[in-house]
Amino acid sequence: VKSLCSWWLSFPWFGMDIGGTLVKLVYFEPKDITAEEEQEEVESLKSIRRYLTSNVAYGNTGIRDVHLELKNLTMCGRKGNLHFIRFPTQDMHRFIQMGRDKNFSSLHTTLCATGGGAYKFEDDFRTVAGLELQKLDELDCLIQGLLYVDSVRFNGHPGCYFFQNPSDPENCVKRPFSLENPFPMLLVNIGSGVSILAVYSKDDYKRVTGTSLGGGTFLGLCCLLTGCETFEEALEMAAKGDSTNVDKLVKDIYGGDYERFGLQGSAVASSFGHMMSKEKRDSISKEDLARATLVTITNNIGSIARMCAVNENIDRVVFVGNFLRINTVSTKLLAYAMDFWSNGQLKALFLEHEVSLFPFFITFNSLQF
Repeated sequence: VKSLCSWWLSFPWFGMDIGGTLVKLVYFEPKDITAEEEQEEVESLKSIRRYLTSNVAYGNTGIRDVHLELKNLTMCGRKGNLHFIRFPTQDMHRFIQMGRDKNFSSLHTTLCATGGGAYKFEDDFRTVAGLELQKLDELDCLIQGLLYVDSVRFNGHPGCYFFQNPSDPENCVKRPFSLENPFPMLLVNIGSGVSILAVYSKDDYKRVTGTSLGGGTFLGLCCLLTGCETFEEALEMAAKGDSTNVDKLVKDIYGGDYERFGLQGSAVASSFGHMMSKEKRDSISKEDLARATLVTITNNIGSIARMCAVNENIDRVVFVGNFLRINTVSTKLLAYAMDFWSNGQLKALFLEHEVSLFPFFITFNSLQF
């Protein structure tokens, strides 16, 4: 612990979640640096802080999400702001090279990391940049991070939210939600794939199931079907599309509702079912295909989550993961599905942040220096 304390007290403070599609980086910017500390600060440390905090874009693919910045936090006795940066995992080798070029190993020899990439890229960090990775389990990080972000709040506001009236599109409103008594809960982590956890306390949880059809599937299929290149581009196209031109609905088969089993005519009976018709294929747009892909993936996740919640007798379902970033279509669709198919018994909750990043700071914030 003493060696960890000594290491952690030295700036810069970073944490990384290296996923299958995106790398998420959190950086703590100290705001209480004394004149003496500033005078003793080495130039490479100043350079890193200036580079990270004075830019919102890094190269062609790195982005700092300014709207997610957490301000005036106290961590390990220091006050400062948390910055959130992301870039595609396919650019990981470029990031490692940058770490070597900026001589990061002269400041730290160890970085905290979670996600599958913490294992996949461990040798590259060691041999190229001279850095060791302190690996943390991603599901442990997920749960602790969720609890932490709810406790510190989002710049004075709850970090969790839900949609009021999810079954009524005209009156559906985003509302804050406090996770004061969070357990039990079903935690649905939507990244490249999906993991679903039943969480009974901060230390008692199990992975119930998952699916390979996640955010990576959505982006991969959109790239194939529409020629798009990025997640943002795929979502922009989906926002303009109409999935009913691609999907076959209950009313396309029954001429209306299937009343005996409470299936509305607007419910999807067959995803991409219209695409067996050449006439339909010739009339659809790329935007329609993107929307149908998004609806298909989201509906599948919602269906599995609902069944897991029923099996585990849990009425609170928390959806997290980068698939839901800037993805209002999916969050509202998940909220609607949970509410409608459970007759109002299941509540879908969402978070503002990528919570798996926070435990790096929780771990050391709890140490007594």
